[in-house]
Amino acid sequence: MSRQVFLYDQPDRFVAGTVGLPGRRTFFLQAIAGSRVTSVVLEKTQVAALAERMEELLDEVVRRSGGSAPVPAVAPAEITDTAPLDTPIEEEFRVGTMALAWDGEEQRMIVEAQALVELDADTDEDLAEAEERLLQDEENGPPMLRVRLTGAQARAFAKRALDIVNAGRPPCPLCSLPLDPEGHVCPRQNGYRRGA
Repeated sequence: MSRQVFLYDQPDRFVAGTVGLPGRRTFFLQAIAGSRVTSVVLEKTQVAALAERMEELLDEVVRRSGGSAPVPAVAPAEITDTAPLDTPIEEEFRVGTMALAWDGEEQRMIVEAQALVELDADTDEDLAEAEERLLQDEENGPPMLRVRLTGAQARAFAKRALDIVNAGRPPCPLCSLPLDPEGHVCPRQNGYRRGA
């Protein structure tokens, strides 16, 4: 079976979102074009890393172009998306690796999210070689979501993604670990349970 690639060139919508309560949320990337919807699952840390790296890459594009690239300094208010994920949410795959690039000719941010794949290898070198072969295999590689965004769309995505990551459980004022609704065993309080 050939590799499944979900391609969205300037989608109607590309957002990070969650399902569930803080502390038990499942994070998704969702791309939408017309009636076509693709949702993939990833970790909170992956969402944060993607958004932060996207912001850094956009800032670098602006810096290198001397401000002439079509990239706004902040997310434009008119394309801010605060709506929930489209339902029903059907998970295509769980994300393993992600990549970002800037296409200078087309002036587009390219986001790639590839499915998590488990590989068997005897050594770290064998594992690295197997990973590289798999990622380069355009015919039989893991499923992939590839999205091409304008600079404004990328800024809006990054802002929403960071807002969603930061909307989780508040941190403990003493140890900075997330507070659970059921209480929190704080290491700074010698294990005594603190109320939320």
